[in-house]
Amino acid sequence: MTTAAGTVLAVLLSLVSSAGYALAAVAQARLAAAPSAPSGRGALRALLARGQWWWAVGLNAAGALAHAVALHYGPLTLVQPLGALTLVAALPLGAYTARRRVTRTEWRGALWTLAGLVGLVAVTGPAAPGESLSLREALAVAAATALLIAALAGGRLPGAGRRAGRTGAGGAEGGVRGGGLGHATASGAASGVASALTQTLTAALASALPGGRPAWWQTALLALLISAFAMGGLLLSQAAYRGGLAAPLAVVNLANPAAAAVIGVALLGETFRAGAWGWLAAAAASLVAARGVVLLTASAPAPPEAVREAAPPAATAPPATATPSAAPSAEGPTGPSSAGLPGLPGVPSQARPEVVRVPAASGPPAAGLFLPAPEAEPAR
Repeated sequence: MTTAAGTVLAVLLSLVSSAGYALAAVAQARLAAAPSAPSGRGALRALLARGQWWWAVGLNAAGALAHAVALHYGPLTLVQPLGALTLVAALPLGAYTARRRVTRTEWRGALWTLAGLVGLVAVTGPAAPGESLSLREALAVAAATALLIAALAGGRLPGAGRRAGRTGAGGAEGGVRGGGLGHATASGAASGVASALTQTLTAALASALPGGRPAWWQTALLALLISAFAMGGLLLSQAAYRGGLAAPLAVVNLANPAAAAVIGVALLGETFRAGAWGWLAAAAASLVAARGVVLLTASAPAPPEAVREAAPPAATAPPATATPSAAPSAEGPTGPSSAGLPGLPGVPSQARPEVVRVPAASGPPAAGLFLPAPEAEPAR
């Protein structure tokens, strides 16, 4: 295959990978926003029983496979930036499934995030292939990342707790979104570490791992860690989509290469391209991407569950009922009885004036007037 044909194939496979990741993200977001979304104890078991969840897992696996094959035919500098198109594809797909239009602010946020992500990926890749982690380094990275994930998933981003503590829909909405970005950061970190461990496992299988060929149980331990971080990243992204789709997806796509870059610079001797200018370019790209995430977070629609949790219970007024008197209410042969006055609001029953029968000045002997006792006149 010629170089041009390989490049074209890499581009097509990168587009397929982006589409697969975008469809998986939309499926996960719809599953998270469903009224019957599982939460609390038994949530994982209920999630694994949903067919939509396994569709999302399959789409993520297809996207990862297409990305890996694209890296075989094309350079990293071409394939990685094209992977950032996942956000651009997921935004209109998510809006279409929600039966709404993508707002101008969302498009601006997506473009800012895309520009920052492309700039970050362009300067973080090594100029030459780096070495793989040793087994001891891989275990240390796995332990440190597990602690970071526990901190991110167990708490919320700075300021999210204050927003969640406010009353009303705004406070609940801010809490859900802040927690969603924390889970998204943890998901991206888990996926980035899973990629680094995969590189280590590949080197171990090829007998090129630093320190010599590992034992079988060490190789099995690496495979177990990769599976745990990959599945953990998927579950964390599922939790992140409770706060919306666009902003958590942008954070996942940013945290993944950022975690890989930290591992490469700290442990593998890699550095940013162009030396000091590469560091400045990475910092500028991070600020651009952060601006995009802020726009996406501010423009995202409120999650349904946040509105439901923040809505006060509807106050229902008890039906007004008349307090019957102690005397019978049936009409006698001489007219209505003196017991049928309805209850007066705000007046105790003991303070109500008694009703007495006063003979009328004229008329049949049985006729009479019913007047309150203080206002009655003596019979003439």
